[in-house]
Amino acid sequence: MEKNKLHRELSSSQITMIAMGCAIGTGLFLGSGLAISTAGPSVLISYAIGAFIVLLLMGCLAEMTVAHPTSGSFGTIAEKYISPFAGFVVRYSYWIANVLAIGVEVSAIAVYMKYWFPDVPGSVWIFLFAALLIYVNATSVNTFGNFEYVFSMIKISAIVIFILLGAYVVIGAEPSSGIGVENFAKDGGFMPFGFWGLWVAIFISLFSFLGTELIAVTAGEAKDPDIAVPKALKATVFRLATFYVLTIGIMLMIVPWQSAGIDKSPFVRVMEILNVPGASGIMNFIILTAAISAMNSQLYASTRMIFSLSEQKQAPALFQKVSNKGVPVRALLISTLGIFLAAGVKVLLPDTSYAFMMGISMFGAIFTWFMVFISHLFFRKRWEKSGRKLPVKMYGFPYLTILGAFLLFALTVSTWFTGPFKIVLQFGVPWLIFLCIVYVLMSKIKRM
Repeated sequence: MEKNKLHRELSSSQITMIAMGCAIGTGLFLGSGLAISTAGPSVLISYAIGAFIVLLLMGCLAEMTVAHPTSGSFGTIAEKYISPFAGFVVRYSYWIANVLAIGVEVSAIAVYMKYWFPDVPGSVWIFLFAALLIYVNATSVNTFGNFEYVFSMIKISAIVIFILLGAYVVIGAEPSSGIGVENFAKDGGFMPFGFWGLWVAIFISLFSFLGTELIAVTAGEAKDPDIAVPKALKATVFRLATFYVLTIGIMLMIVPWQSAGIDKSPFVRVMEILNVPGASGIMNFIILTAAISAMNSQLYASTRMIFSLSEQKQAPALFQKVSNKGVPVRALLISTLGIFLAAGVKVLLPDTSYAFMMGISMFGAIFTWFMVFISHLFFRKRWEKSGRKLPVKMYGFPYLTILGAFLLFALTVSTWFTGPFKIVLQFGVPWLIFLCIVYVLMSKIKRM
């Protein structure tokens, strides 16, 4: 095996589970309450449109990733086809998005563990689970893939069981029970907040799909990436769309939309209706699993992105060194900064720490998606000039690529006019300015 090279050990099924594990987070299990309270029953359309945007994104990624199966993925492609500056900004934005998300997830894990061990300090669980996941990621990429496969299966199984139990509740409900499709039209109708509510909920739905792009990051360690990556991309999008739309649809039929995800999780509500013993404990375990799985995937993604930055001499060379098992351990360790950053921010900004970290995290992820569409426009133009044939081709180019970029841009701008999401641009724009300054300084140092 070549020195400082990642090992190609991930199968298509492992890649699919890694992406789904990262995308299916705690938000769904807690009820997707924010999206539902923003759009009412029309949130189903919001999620369908969000899935359509992600499908366009996956089409662009599949085409470019098969042509360039590297660990840097969209960062490498942005650098090669737009400019070195574009690659620098994309990589660091995606890296910081995942690093911050790791801190948020590990903080949540400490809260969930208090359910069973209320007297144990949260810091104990933070360091314990952090050590566990660092070990899993440092062992080998195959160990990581197997670990994520098992944890993702737990979450997916929980969703499937919920859908089946929920359908049973709906079908067997008495007409006077208040359960059924009539809930879609009650209390203000299908669109109680009009088009604006539906539109804002699309942006919220994109949070649910964040992590699907991780498939492209795994390409540098995939067996037969020209087959595994496109297959995993398509499977992930359709499975996620089906899970989210069906789950939220059943939620809305059982729980009135005004209380969905506010008083308690609709998952718990269904279990209570069926008299499932220990419903709260079961849900706490599933949510804990969701947080661990998401943190595991985010740690993997951030590690591979800083490894790619080091390869391109945009980060210290020490981060591109890999272990005998093909793992960039030093890049892994620097990517755990989010764990300590989360603790520090919690002390400095106790009331706004969560919003602060998630604001930058979500901006970085959405910005990366936007740059994938822009990169695809440049990529296809250059590739067609070369006369080479593409192994995988995005349909509807350039119109669907432009549509995807426009929708993401318009949705992101809309966050400025919505209270809870204004923070996305408040912290995102200064972050981009900071990266611009750093890049200029680095360029001047190199020329000296």
